[in-house]
Amino acid sequence: VQLVESGGGLVQAGGSLRLSCAASGSTFSINAMGWYRQAPGKQRELVADITRRDGTTHYADSVKGRFTISRDNDWNTMYLQMNSLKPEDTAVYYCNARTIGRLGLGSSWGQGTQVTVSS
Repeated sequence: VQLVESGGGLVQAGGSLRLSCAASGSTFSINAMGWYRQAPGKQRELVADITRRDGTTHYADSVKGRFTISRDNDWNTMYLQMNSLKPEDTAVYYCNARTIGRLGLGSSWGQGTQVTVSS
């Protein structure tokens, strides 16, 4: 599975951005997708994810009530709607897909998209 993120940019605190992640390849093997972020000097952390089986979503406490993860019906595109952005949301945001197939479990990553929130 190949992933390409888009939608990052510079926004003022309190503003909104919508990230997209386009998936291609063996998208039928995707069983969950998620957004991660990594700020300078920090470890990569999970922001939100969604399962294919029943659409269950999970959010980091720091983004609950502000961010919303969603995907299209074909699991070809995943989104992250980010509202009420804060400077501490500044990071490179990565799309991730967890897959399962004949060779077992797998994980694919996008190249990342920069989100910068100014105060």
